[in-house]
Amino acid sequence: MPHLLHIDSSIQGEASVSRTLTARAAQAWKAANPDGTVTYRDLAADPLPLLTGEQNYARFLPVEQYTPAQVEARALTQQLADEILAADTVILGLPLYNYNAPATVKTWVDHLVFPGVTTDPATSEGLLGGRKFQVIATRGGGYGEGTPRHGWDHASPWLVQVLSTLGIEADVIAVELTLAGIVPAMEPLKPLAAESLAAGHRDIDAVFGEPVAASA
Repeated sequence: MPHLLHIDSSIQGEASVSRTLTARAAQAWKAANPDGTVTYRDLAADPLPLLTGEQNYARFLPVEQYTPAQVEARALTQQLADEILAADTVILGLPLYNYNAPATVKTWVDHLVFPGVTTDPATSEGLLGGRKFQVIATRGGGYGEGTPRHGWDHASPWLVQVLSTLGIEADVIAVELTLAGIVPAMEPLKPLAAESLAAGHRDIDAVFGEPVAASA
């Protein structure tokens, strides 16, 4: 049966736009795949430990030389990789914080990148491909082409690029100007914010409204 991995990372709780959007995507996916199963990971509520130097060094050592901490680090990477490998579809909420990804997402990636677990150590080929991976990005301001801060979004491009090294082809649905209803100076941008949100809803419904076949 099809399986969904749903990951949130926003620190905003119920006020989070990215959480609202990933929930909409998961709901659409479950409606289209009523026999499907879901694994949920909340990187904000249950953050992963920061990668230490000792743990990072495990990437360059044979397993038989591991310290106990390195054994645990590899086991955590395997757990995170297995969550992805078990899924036909992955949804990841990615709010933009200070022009980059939340620290919890960076830590998740730091643990995932591990030769011998998520990449082939001989060829560097990524081993986590073969599933749909949808990033749902939210940005408080506007970062599209022609805007004053075009190119300041360092979260989505970075994440897509680093995931590609693991064999994952990630797609991005982006909703911008999410702070227009909160920041007084952005009041004139409310109509554009509403348009961006509506477009995000349409894209999510289109992407997740069809049933998927489970991986062989």
